[in-house]
Formats: sequence, structure tokens, C-alpha cells
Amino acid sequence: MAITKERKEELVSVYGELLSQATGIVLADYKNMSVAQVNTMRDKLREVQGAYVITKNTLFKIALKNAGWPIPEEQLNGPTGVIFGAANFPAVAKVAVSFIKDYEGLFVIKGGIMTGELLTPQQVDTVSNLPSLDELRAQLAGLISQPASGIVGAINGAVAAVPQVLQAYVSKHEAA
Repeated sequence: MAITKERKEELVSVYGELLSQATGIVLADYKNMSVAQVNTMRDKLREVQGAYVITKNTLFKIALKNAGWPIPEEQLNGPTGVIFGAANFPAVAKVAVSFIKDYEGLFVIKGGIMTGELLTPQQVDTVSNLPSLDELRAQLAGLISQPASGIVGAINGAVAAVPQVLQAYVSKHEAA
């Protein structure tokens, strides 16, 4: 059954909206996955602000072009599912890579795009090993608070030493 021109325009618009909110995408071959497995993946992606959409390659290429994203011609062949990562692309990539392990042979990553750069499947795997946004924030907070706690410790040590110095001074003068 052919898709109407209006439906094609609607799909390009939907893809464009998802791209406008995305910080990166993962392109995957999903052809052997069941509906239940796809729904499980969608649920896990929602937890990390991701979305999974099965696209029509020709229409997705138009949406990529309209959004100013590079077009990975060689990765947009055959059945293609696109994972959109909104705020935390490494966490979204981590979910995608975990599905390769969970459903070996059923779900295959073709590549991806992040910050305008095309990614190979190996690079998507590397991105999935990066710390998440929350982990980076925690690390940064630790780095910032570490020097402050050192200063507080030094001040507390100096303040604690004052009575000891005074006691030594008093003891020395009482003995004299």
C-alpha cells in the first residue's frame, strides 16, 4: 500500500521534531526483533530520555537534510530503526549496546550520529562507555568540593592548635 503525500510530509515532520530535540542518534537493524522486544527497548529508552522509531529511509534522509544533520547513506539501507537521544546520549547509547548483548543477532547497530559526526558501530560502543550526565555532574561536584574541604580542614587544624600553643606558652612562663 502506497503512502500518501500528506502522510510522507507528516512523517518527515515527526522525524524533524525528534531530530531537533536530539543530541545524537543510533541507527540499527531491527528486522529480527519481536514487537514485545521492541516495546521493552522503548520502555528502557524512555527512562533515559530516549526514543525508538522505525523509519522509512528515504523520508528520514529528507528529515536529516532539513535539520542540517549529515546523511549516513551506507547506514540507511534495509530496515532501519533510529534511537534518538535527547539530553543524555551516552546513556541512550548504553541502552542500545545492552540490547545487542541481550538480543544477539536480532538487533544490530549500523552506526550513529553525534554532534554532527558520523559514528561507526565501534564508536557508538565507545560513547556508551562514557559517564552519564548525572555521573559527570557528581564527579564535577566532587572536584569542586575537594579543595574547599581541604581549606576547611587546614583552618580547623590551625584553630585547634591555638589553645595548645597558648597552653605551652603559659606552661613555659609558669615554670620560669
